[in-house]
Amino acid sequence: MAEMKRRGDPKAVVGMARFGIQTGRAFGVSVPQLRELSGRIGKNHELAQRLWETGFHEARILAGMIDEPARVTEDQMEGWGLDFDSWDVVDGSCGNLFDKTPFAVAKAREWSMRREEYVKRAGFVLMAELAVHDGKALDRTFLDFLPLIIKESSDERNFVKKAVNWALRQIGKRNMALNKAAIRTAKAIQKQDSKSAKWIAADALRELTSSQVQERLGSVTKRASRK
Repeated sequence: MAEMKRRGDPKAVVGMARFGIQTGRAFGVSVPQLRELSGRIGKNHELAQRLWETGFHEARILAGMIDEPARVTEDQMEGWGLDFDSWDVVDGSCGNLFDKTPFAVAKAREWSMRREEYVKRAGFVLMAELAVHDGKALDRTFLDFLPLIIKESSDERNFVKKAVNWALRQIGKRNMALNKAAIRTAKAIQKQDSKSAKWIAADALRELTSSQVQERLGSVTKRASRK
């Protein structure tokens, strides 16, 4: 905590606020600095809990970096989820820690249907992070997420709709089969009478149908067929 306070930059706090980050208890320490600090600390479940309990912004991001996925419980995930108050803490907790726990898929489904804005965001961030990080997950896992994405795409809250969009795009970039399914999903979302849904669909379709994504996925499919 002393080192984070020492490294803090009030100008950085102002910049964080411009990006919609909650800065009431922030020092203004950058993520690269936190990653460097986490590398020196190593994994430490007990320290992660103590850092989280301080309530300080960067302390909570650092907690997600150093905690041990194998020791995370479902109760811990629920407790941290209820404490979420800023999108970057949500994303850091999900991308650094929660997506590596045995509860990730179940929590993605459960949280995506919750009322609280940041908990709901966490559900869709987990879907996106699993699509990127879990190379062993079956396509069925992600296909089962798509109806939830359709259902919640009309949520107009900024931090929710952006996470829904992120989940849809990451699923659609995983492989060609999921790309086709995600494009179908985006087209279904596009038909909804909702500004949020139309934005999610248009943005996702722009990327998922792009020549860059199609060529990359096509190359991956060809390589796989040769094996």
